[in-house]
Amino acid sequence: MEDKARILLVEDETALAKILGDYLNHAGMEYLWVGHGGEVMDAFRRYRPDLVLLDVMLPGVDGLTLCREIRKISETPVLLVTAKVEELDRLLGLELGADDYICKPFSPREVVARVKVVLRRVRPGARQGDTVFRCQEDAQIIYLHDHRLDLTPTEYRLLRLFLSHPGRVYSRDQIVDLTYDMDQDVTDRVVDSHIKNLRKKIAKELPDREVIYSVYGVGYRFELAY
Repeated sequence: MEDKARILLVEDETALAKILGDYLNHAGMEYLWVGHGGEVMDAFRRYRPDLVLLDVMLPGVDGLTLCREIRKISETPVLLVTAKVEELDRLLGLELGADDYICKPFSPREVVARVKVVLRRVRPGARQGDTVFRCQEDAQIIYLHDHRLDLTPTEYRLLRLFLSHPGRVYSRDQIVDLTYDMDQDVTDRVVDSHIKNLRKKIAKELPDREVIYSVYGVGYRFELAY
């Protein structure tokens, strides 16, 4: 039996949180509700959710700040909720690392549908057609077509990052923040070199496919589409 997805529901409107929680439960998910921004990070570490449904306007600590803090320690998907349509450009432009956003007012069914889409997209593996990547996290091993890839620790972290969010574009700065140790002096050239080596190792199993794409002026994107 598949484990239920765990949602950290961050919403200061009690009535709305109750409605959303009921819809999440009905969709086969479980949730933990937090109504104050100052309690979110402790709840995040304790609950270890599969996704954070995060309101932008919160008492204590706002959602944008919390999204940044979550992204410093985790790649757990974050779906931002905002009542200010004029903030959308800001949400996107700040490169906060959110996986999606939704505007109030909304229907609870729409929220649940968006949550399901994000969860499907960020599972710890990727598959398309007959191409399968499989992660063995305790041993830091990744298999492609049941063949173990000969990866360095840095290459493992890079590929694990890409597999967790297929289709998402990462800037080089984001890759450094999420993949390398804080005391490492990492330049763009170092990142590019590791990406190049990772591509070569994947190409041994997929000689006719490219899965890590360069996004001009930004960074890199992992995609299994033909």
